Amino acid sequence: MGELTFLDRIEQTTGALALRAESYRLLDLAPGDTCVDVACGAGHAVGELSRAQIKTIGVDPDPAAIATARSRTPDAVFHVTHSGQLPLEDESVDGYRAARLFHLLPDPRPTIAEAWRVLRPDGRIVLVGQDYGFLMLDSDDQDLTDVIELGLESRSVSPRAARGFRDLLLDSGFHDVEVVVHTEVITDHRQLAKQLEGAASAAVEKALITRADADGWLAEQADRGHRDRFLAVAPILLVAGTR
Repeated sequence: MGELTFLDRIEQTTGALALRAESYRLLDLAPGDTCVDVACGAGHAVGELSRAQIKTIGVDPDPAAIATARSRTPDAVFHVTHSGQLPLEDESVDGYRAARLFHLLPDPRPTIAEAWRVLRPDGRIVLVGQDYGFLMLDSDDQDLTDVIELGLESRSVSPRAARGFRDLLLDSGFHDVEVVVHTEVITDHRQLAKQLEGAASAAVEKALITRADADGWLAEQADRGHRDRFLAVAPILLVAGTR
């Protein structure tokens, strides 16, 4: 539950709320339409879409996340399954939404093929993801920071997947593809402390830096947080298309 609690805090930030709202705008669904939210996690989007009278299906491979999501929105439909194996009929949904998913996939094509299969003609797809090659962190030692960011990228299978969303949709036959950039500005060190520790440790494991380098850098970032000098800027891509 620790990971779910951490993700819950992130999902309730102003930036996360605005990002989800933008994804709903791009889905362009009406009350009574059906939408599948893939990699739904603890079900924040499922709950919000359901309250907007959208018939929503939540899908996630994590049983604990699905149990939490189901407890929050018991009227929605949930499945514990992977994005490449959706238990849905062909052409059965009007909208397909997937956020924070593709950086975890070694090959996105089976997931997109499933999206195409379950969407009705003229159905909308929205992919949301951060490109970890474009994270900006302020630091007294920018060269060291750049190396540690490589450590952050190494923690994902496909850390730069988001920049390929437009190609992926066009190559799969979707049309009217639109790209929107949502810029997340984070000044609360606590919000990213866990990721920073993971990035620094990964850089040490990859022999990019020493443990002393990592500890010094983490201390500097924590000090910035205490002095209200912490700054991280992360562009997040939303790419939408029509079946």
